[in-house]
Amino acid sequence: MPPLAPTSSQARQKSPLRRERKPRSGAQSKPASLPKPASQPDPQIISGGEAAARQALSTERQELLCSVIGLALKVGLVVVAGVSLVRLASAYQERMERQGELSAVLDLERAKLSKARERFDHLFMVEGEQRLIREQNQWIAPNRLRVVWQQANP
Repeated sequence: MPPLAPTSSQARQKSPLRRERKPRSGAQSKPASLPKPASQPDPQIISGGEAAARQALSTERQELLCSVIGLALKVGLVVVAGVSLVRLASAYQERMERQGELSAVLDLERAKLSKARERFDHLFMVEGEQRLIREQNQWIAPNRLRVVWQQANP
């Protein structure tokens, strides 16, 4: 059903730019509102008990709303804290794995270093030159002549 066009009196009431006309002197103005039937009670007339009940209900609704908002905030904070803990735990686990890998590499390098130090110490001990020559024996091909330089004694 199409909406009805507003009457001239309704248009005057809705338009904010129109001014209300003052009644002419001697003319009676229309009543502001029509009388309501007796079967419907006036909503503005409320007994004291009903007002207290509505106020209590309104207060309970406000408290319930505040409680729900508080609960939602707390649940949100718990979720954020939980997600943060999960991310921290995964980052910690990853770093522990990296640390394990690095410590394994460090142990290998320490073993190599101790082996190199031992060899170095053996080369500079008494008869270290002979040991070096014996070690270098394998590097000289069998059909090659070995040249050993010696210093001339003055």
